[in-house]
Amino acid sequence: MIRILCVGKIKERFFREAIDEYLKRLTKYTKIEIIEVSDVKDSSKKVILNKEKELLNKYINSKDYIVTLEIEGKQISSEELAEKLETTLMSNSNITFIIGGSYGLHDDIKKISDYKLSFSKMTFPHQLFRIILLEQIYRSFRIINNETYHK
Repeated sequence: MIRILCVGKIKERFFREAIDEYLKRLTKYTKIEIIEVSDVKDSSKKVILNKEKELLNKYINSKDYIVTLEIEGKQISSEELAEKLETTLMSNSNITFIIGGSYGLHDDIKKISDYKLSFSKMTFPHQLFRIILLEQIYRSFRIINNETYHK
């Protein structure tokens, strides 16, 4: 099973539709769920990161393989992500991807990560990044199954 744990809710219909489309496509390959925790509003970055950490920790299972999405993480190709998913799912029944809020992830969350992944040195809006992550997971399963899609 793949879980995507993220800070923030998707409000825009067009983002929601894209997310739903990839979730539907992925059901052919794996169980997948998205868990959203609320954005925290405060003037202090430290307070926000601490509160988001508490909200995320409620859903983190120490038995899961944890992948944090971080700008400082490792950048890999789609083929390498496919290989990573395939080998990880052979030894772990669950993979949890964690996407932080506007300030990223608390250091305590980063410390429990089994794999730190970066899609780019650029910053993306979290709504759009969910779609990018889902598309890459979908692409990975197509690669794993030698199906046409990936070019």
